[in-house]
Amino acid sequence: MNFNKYIPIVVTAVTAILVHLIVRPVLIHGETLRLTIVQITESLDISFKIDPLGAFFASIASILWFFTSVYATGYLAKKQRKKTFFTFFLLSLAVTLGISFSANLFTFYLFYEFLTLATYPLVTFDKSEEAESAGVVYLFYSFAGAGFVLLGMFLTYSMAGTLDFHHQGILTADMASNFQLIATFFVFIIGFGVKAAIMPLHSWLPVAMAAPTPVSALLHAVAVVKSGIFGILRVLYSVYNVDLLQTLQLGIPLAIIASFTILFASIIAMKQDVLKRRLAYSTISQLAYITLGAGLVNFAGLSGGTIHILNHAFLKITLFFCAGIIISATGKKKISELDGVGKQLPLTMGAFTLASIGMVGILPLNGFISKWYLVEGSLKLGAPIFFAVLMLSSFLNAYYFFPIISRAFFKEGPYEASTGIEAPPAMLWPTLFLAASCLFLGINLNFSVDLVNNVVGYFF
Repeated sequence: MNFNKYIPIVVTAVTAILVHLIVRPVLIHGETLRLTIVQITESLDISFKIDPLGAFFASIASILWFFTSVYATGYLAKKQRKKTFFTFFLLSLAVTLGISFSANLFTFYLFYEFLTLATYPLVTFDKSEEAESAGVVYLFYSFAGAGFVLLGMFLTYSMAGTLDFHHQGILTADMASNFQLIATFFVFIIGFGVKAAIMPLHSWLPVAMAAPTPVSALLHAVAVVKSGIFGILRVLYSVYNVDLLQTLQLGIPLAIIASFTILFASIIAMKQDVLKRRLAYSTISQLAYITLGAGLVNFAGLSGGTIHILNHAFLKITLFFCAGIIISATGKKKISELDGVGKQLPLTMGAFTLASIGMVGILPLNGFISKWYLVEGSLKLGAPIFFAVLMLSSFLNAYYFFPIISRAFFKEGPYEASTGIEAPPAMLWPTLFLAASCLFLGINLNFSVDLVNNVVGYFF
């Protein structure tokens, strides 16, 4: 028996357990832990701090990395260069945790750059012309975005004299002119907006679908795009703060940008016939929910956005796992080729159905509670236009997800009922477990609500 293939599973399992043990007191009691690794100058250091937001993000990342490692062993069973894949796979986990636990902008920036370097070999893993081209686009966008983050970091230091994250922010209205504060804010939004796939900075993400499905799942669920979103949250609530955002009226422009992304990405998604590309544009739209919630700058809005970090991660990784099984079992990549595939893959398409319902925001799946809080935040702000955006978005979600389900189960096609297990167990069981988790989180709403209340309460 080849025990080497189990090393990534064991490493990610141990990491998930250790992260849970470390962050549990922070998530439950709001405690913070800090460790300085290198003191470069009096005001510049590489340090780590575990606060509720970082603990929340790290918990999600470590858990989903474990399930992806199990899935990847099945998906890559017949592929070459598995050692290379899992080396960078585990390195990306370490870097993502570094982002989660960064205590200041300098440390965050270092790991943010490392994430691009660690995930690039995963994006180009297949070594095809398409993958190599996608890798070039990915590097260009990522480094360009990081350049804006670096500029924002210098501007912040010139105003505040520190880069340390703080739950009440590090910038105040009397540190600089309104123009400087507003300009710095949008420099950060552009920088982190690249990985967060805010339109029109999103073009790298659909192209990156040339990566293997386990990589696509991580890119969309937690690793790269969520790091961009995490960066935006850090800027809004650990560099700026609620009072300053409201004084400068920065939330509304950000919410408008997010609303445009939500609707336009959904419209583009409806036109995509390649399954993974439709899921990619869905990700762009769904990520903007989080940005919208943060831009509302109230407790309910940020709660909705923060809960959606969790819910979207579980829902989207389930959808990509299903897509990987479909492609592996049938060789088909286009939605128009999936008529009747539910006969051959009933469990996979059942999981896909559950996750799709969750993405639309229908009970009893977990996507409902995200939109509930986002709607509440919109109405409390006195901005019903954002409520309208959310409602229209749900209809668009249904429009591009439900036809896939209808094709799979209610149209005749070339697929026959499978006589054995429909996919390798290493791929099927994580998919089914995560789909069941989406249902669990939807039924037990208090679990995620209580957790997120502690995270959001840290900033309010």
